[in-house]
Amino acid sequence: MKSLFDKVSYQCSQIVTESYSTSFTMATKMLSSCIRPDIYNIYGFVRFADEIVDTFDQYDKEKLFNQFEASLKDALEQRISLNPILNSFQHTYHKYEIPYDLVDAFMKSMRMDLYKSVYKTDEEYKEYIYGSADVVGLMCLKVFVKGDTKKYDDLKETAMALGSAFQKVNFLRDLKSDFEDLDRSYFPNTDLAMLDEASKTRIVNEIKADFELAYKGIIRLPNEAKFGVYTAYKYYYRLLKKLQRTPSLEIRTVRIRVPNYEKFGVLAKSYVNYKLNLV
Repeated sequence: MKSLFDKVSYQCSQIVTESYSTSFTMATKMLSSCIRPDIYNIYGFVRFADEIVDTFDQYDKEKLFNQFEASLKDALEQRISLNPILNSFQHTYHKYEIPYDLVDAFMKSMRMDLYKSVYKTDEEYKEYIYGSADVVGLMCLKVFVKGDTKKYDDLKETAMALGSAFQKVNFLRDLKSDFEDLDRSYFPNTDLAMLDEASKTRIVNEIKADFELAYKGIIRLPNEAKFGVYTAYKYYYRLLKKLQRTPSLEIRTVRIRVPNYEKFGVLAKSYVNYKLNLV
């Protein structure tokens, strides 16, 4: 009956994805059914790690994180875990031979959030981005190319760029909560308490450069993945344009969102572009 336990584990990862992110869920549903569950499995794993360091303030977060990390290592070594999220992730990890250094880099960045609140240099900033976002893009890429090493190597740089773009958009969107609630400042050489238009423009242009590089890889993805990744790309680019139009003062005080009707509009336009082979 191990297969039933695995099925339940997969369902748990899907529930986590659908509960925490409507936009990511929408994009994931556009992926081929043959790879969709594995993306849910990756998201469930990274979401749980992120939740520990971000939201469990009434508990000993470091202790919880240490326990989660120990359980993760056991799951990868034994190829099973009674934690359904880790059980489903270890299956995807082994199925596509995801390099352990990607998992390790991700956990390292998550651990930074336990004690580090300000990133003063470009080196610190890039290290955190790589571990918290780029490697997640690379894990997903392993699934998209079904473990094909050559395709993975060819698309690796663009997948990292897309991960960076998504993370930086999140940083800009969540500036208020990160700064006020979590006392974090990710953008180096930027006073978030006094964010001005010049600083915002510099950040936006940096993200646009990431998106430009990422698009070169999206159009080369296998068909099973292309539409879903393109949909996520278009959604986040829409969010970036909205942040660009929003005065810096407002970004510091309000969390900018893309309403559901606009999300569905993005989905519809993405589908038309995809079907017309414009992607």
